[in-house]
Amino acid sequence: MATGGGDKLLTIDPDELRFQFELGKPSHCDLKVSNTTDKNIAFKVKTTSPKKYFVRPNTGIIPPWDTCIIRVTLQAQLEYPPDMQCRDKFLLQSTPVPPNSDTDALPANTFSKEAGKVLEEYKLKVVYVARTDKGNSDNNIKQNSDPSSNQAIQAARAARDAAVKEATQLQQELDMLKKKNQKQSPGFSIRLAITAGLIGIMVGLLLKLVLSSPPSPIPPPTPPPTASVDG
Repeated sequence: MATGGGDKLLTIDPDELRFQFELGKPSHCDLKVSNTTDKNIAFKVKTTSPKKYFVRPNTGIIPPWDTCIIRVTLQAQLEYPPDMQCRDKFLLQSTPVPPNSDTDALPANTFSKEAGKVLEEYKLKVVYVARTDKGNSDNNIKQNSDPSSNQAIQAARAARDAAVKEATQLQQELDMLKKKNQKQSPGFSIRLAITAGLIGIMVGLLLKLVLSSPPSPIPPPTPPPTASVDG
């Protein structure tokens, strides 16, 4: 909101402060402030939560038709705000100043509201945007999955299941032969030993096939989203 009447002294882009919110990490937002007059315009940035933000520069003078970039940095936060909603506000004040004015030498009442003074105020709200890395990663995995790879995995699983079934049947036949051996001659024992050896080799090969089949894909681990004045 601007007060003071007449044409605007400054234009601000964007009209709100948006921060990519991530626990334990700072985030910043740049404001492009342009002087749309043929006068020197002084500005000052205030916030309701000065301990949460750095504003550089928070005070300055923009020459006629010139532009200034103001960087607002949200310091690293240790907890999420309720419902990711932020109640912090920023206020940018601007007023014309005489030529050759110096930022460090501006009078104390430069931004005070006085009769006859042109003073504009721009209110900016703060928006927190939660990071969506996990969702993007999941989407990328789905989009980059190869149908031919999925078919190969399914074929390997089918072969594995068939091998397990065959190994189980061979083991059952071996058990039956052992039982019959108790009633047969010693010569039969030799044939049984040879048969058991062959079955053992086949079971070993089948188990090797089972163990060498590719495992099911494992999803990636889940990663873990301003009070007084003058920033």
